Amino acid sequence: MTQDANDDTPAGDRKSSLLEQMRRVGESSGRNRAERLNKQTQQPVRQATRFEDLPEYKRVMTQKIAGEMAGIANPFYRSHDVAAGATTRMGGREFINFASYDYLGTNTDPLVTAGAKEAIDRFGISASASRLVAGERPVHIELEQRLAKLYGVDAAVCFVSGYLTNVATIGCLMGPQDLVIHDEFIHNSVLAGVKLSGAARRLFKHNDAENLESILKTLSSDFRRILVVVEGVYSMDGDVADLPALLELKARYGFWLMVDEAHALGILGANGRGTFEHFGLDPRDVDIWMGTLSKTTSSCGGYIAGSSALADVLKAEAGGFVYSVGLAPVLAAAAIAGLQILESEPERAARLRHNGNLFLECARQAGLDTGLSLGFSVVPVLVGDSLRAVQLSNDLLSEGINVLPIIHPAVPEGMARLRFFITCDHTEEQIRHSVAVTTGKLKDLQDRNFGLGSIDMDKVMQLLPTRQTSGAS
Repeated sequence: MTQDANDDTPAGDRKSSLLEQMRRVGESSGRNRAERLNKQTQQPVRQATRFEDLPEYKRVMTQKIAGEMAGIANPFYRSHDVAAGATTRMGGREFINFASYDYLGTNTDPLVTAGAKEAIDRFGISASASRLVAGERPVHIELEQRLAKLYGVDAAVCFVSGYLTNVATIGCLMGPQDLVIHDEFIHNSVLAGVKLSGAARRLFKHNDAENLESILKTLSSDFRRILVVVEGVYSMDGDVADLPALLELKARYGFWLMVDEAHALGILGANGRGTFEHFGLDPRDVDIWMGTLSKTTSSCGGYIAGSSALADVLKAEAGGFVYSVGLAPVLAAAAIAGLQILESEPERAARLRHNGNLFLECARQAGLDTGLSLGFSVVPVLVGDSLRAVQLSNDLLSEGINVLPIIHPAVPEGMARLRFFITCDHTEEQIRHSVAVTTGKLKDLQDRNFGLGSIDMDKVMQLLPTRQTSGAS
């Protein structure tokens, strides 16, 4: 008969005693049962929480009520009547569009649509299974081979979502004994991946290699693996990672380097191949290239490119690949066609760079705050608080310009902005006109001192939903 090291009571007697306690608990009912169980386990009695009582819901309602009090329409979830590129149509009206990241105009290109239609005719819509089971199609293999060739590496793996790509990859490669260090402006999907992995997390000042090195110098040797994650082009600010400095640190400190190319593929480099081409570096020096298929290639999904060993590990161990349906064949085919356009028509990337530089130059000349942007795929216009950003977006919509605000908590309050996505198909006239209208509308809001300061927040809080105390508990 076994005994616990800290208890002289025989295990069998303890078991009988516990069963007797459970029997007595079972004789009571309702709240008494919960209270008795609580005394046994010394755990607090928990009651189901209404979603309306969650602080997350209160935050959503605070923004909604503040907007309604200011007479501001919700700028999000605007429904488009057609494919949105440099222009779009909503409610039967035409708009200049800066809210879609069809950077190279591939979304409606005949080559892309023809490839998609052919894939539908051959494979249907869905892969209908995980690729491990019955979801593998020739287009998956071709797409991964093309991505690997584009990056000059051994292999690639495609996932059904760009967000899932970061979550699944970091969750697979890292664990509780590991450390992830990331740029402070990194995408939310990376943070979600770190949380899933259980790894420790540190951040370094945006694009500051010296700050990153100071963190690396102080690290304990207890960590099994270290991963540093940056973005090629930062999605909120439009500047570029200092890849040469990062590779120099990697050579000295021996970490894995992961570069998120979501807004860099098709944009940076003479041929649009991304950050490594922009700097003239060997792509094999980066351990993990990550990207999305929804921007330059106008499809949906994400990918990891790197060594064959990396690809083998992800295909065997990453939950987001193993336990997920395979990428829809139609989406894989569309992405293949998008890559073909990128390779055969480098002039599209050149036009995009010209348009981005033009927008940035015009905005700065007009006195707009474009933050850190270098004038590639993303140019933000910083306007201050969230309410002002939302109103400016609505004011521009009334003038035939569609651009969306980025507000708290996506960015810190006081750093709200409009985020302009530039494409190769925007015309010089559209760019100059949009910058001029934005400048005028923003000045009007500033002259009126429009913003969160004009809202009675005490009244907002009074209007928030409160717990209902009457009726059934």
